[in-house]
Amino acid sequence: MNIKLMAVALLSMMVAGQARAAILTDAEATFVEQLATAAAVLEQRCTGYEADGAGGVQLGARALGSPDAAMAMINAFDAAIKAHDGNDYDPDKFRPEVSEAAGKTFKRVRAELIEDPKRACTTYGDSGAAVGLLRRY
Repeated sequence: MNIKLMAVALLSMMVAGQARAAILTDAEATFVEQLATAAAVLEQRCTGYEADGAGGVQLGARALGSPDAAMAMINAFDAAIKAHDGNDYDPDKFRPEVSEAAGKTFKRVRAELIEDPKRACTTYGDSGAAVGLLRRY
């Protein structure tokens, strides 16, 4: 009986710790939304837009406080994409909350890009360019 109680207590502490870790800050959530939106624009091959890697790091550094924090979030986003696609990824960089948030945004934006590509490509492409994640060519 005592062992069961200890096991339940240990399990509840582990679950509670994971639940606390699964919350994105407002700045992180915004940055992930911007990354996922830009990724959807690129995935749908919206004409006139390409990735701006340096701009993405700069945007993330401003939003999250440092280039290291920006790169950590970009790496978590990359791991989420790889995991979703069934490719190998670094489990130390994977964050389920990033994967969930990015997936929701990507699906929503992609649906709009498919439904009305001209309007959505312009809207989301220009938005990505304005914040520095995309650049026009």
